[in-house]
Amino acid sequence: MNPSSPFLARRRFLSLAAAVVAGGTSLLLLVNALPGAHAASDGTLAGPVRIGFQKAGTVLLSLKAKGTLEKQLQPKGATLQWAEFPAGLPMVEALNAGAIDIAYVGEAPPVIAQAANGSITRYVAYDPWGPDSEGIVVQKDSGIRKLADLRGKRIAVQKGSNSHYLLVKALASAKLKPADAEIVFLKPADARAAFERKDLDAWSIWDPFLAAAEALPNARLLTSAKGLAPNRGYYLASAPFIKNRPDALKAVLASIKKEALAVEANPAATAAFLAPSLGLDVKVLKLAEERRRHDALPLTDKIIERQQDVADTFSELRLIPRSIKVRDAVWIWK
Repeated sequence: MNPSSPFLARRRFLSLAAAVVAGGTSLLLLVNALPGAHAASDGTLAGPVRIGFQKAGTVLLSLKAKGTLEKQLQPKGATLQWAEFPAGLPMVEALNAGAIDIAYVGEAPPVIAQAANGSITRYVAYDPWGPDSEGIVVQKDSGIRKLADLRGKRIAVQKGSNSHYLLVKALASAKLKPADAEIVFLKPADARAAFERKDLDAWSIWDPFLAAAEALPNARLLTSAKGLAPNRGYYLASAPFIKNRPDALKAVLASIKKEALAVEANPAATAAFLAPSLGLDVKVLKLAEERRRHDALPLTDKIIERQQDVADTFSELRLIPRSIKVRDAVWIWK
């Protein structure tokens, strides 16, 4: 990796920022610029805050493990409730059903959620992950050397995930349709077991499961998402929560952004901290964190346009029941 790359330059900046934060005073300059840094004047902080998370959500995992949100919000009357999900699709289903207030998912789940009748899912921020943190692995001893070789092959993917979108785009780049391969919808744990048994030819998956898959003796990375899919994360909230609890939402987003700074600045420490709770090797998690970016940013026109491509792609494949306009579900930071 080029030590002068923009990504490493950013990491060095974040390391410096984290050191400054450890010193104390300058943190206020960072936090005061965040949405909700001065929130809570109208009392909408009080009450339950129900957050959905998954193993791919490093920042939320870190906040939960440290009890950061509890320490910040409970004195102001908020109670934190955490719900773990195996993937993004069941999480947005829970969000649309009003079972949780805030969720963290990849590119595809919010598209599926928005297409549902009576959807209350709204985008509130995006996380710039990056294309190196998802990919397609194949059996090491297979003859699959290029994407076109996936024709007729048995490929696992979590339905309605970032990696589902990646798989569709990867096949399309080789002039293949989803019907040209045998796509099997499996959760990450089930897909890994099937891959290890060699019941699968390929597996489209995201970090940290991708990093864990790459460590398997029988696995080989066929491609990352680079040039195929942007691979971003999205923080979502329900429309009623945004309307009725704006201070709580802004306070959570401010904490997420602050934690993202610390997480990205020190991937080794983050990996060591999370390994016991995730049940994954520290080296695997360190690899996953080194190639991911973390933040909580407002959606720009460019981000919305790229997300619209996900929606249009899923509509063309009839993976969603109707066409949608992503912009209609974007919350504007105020």
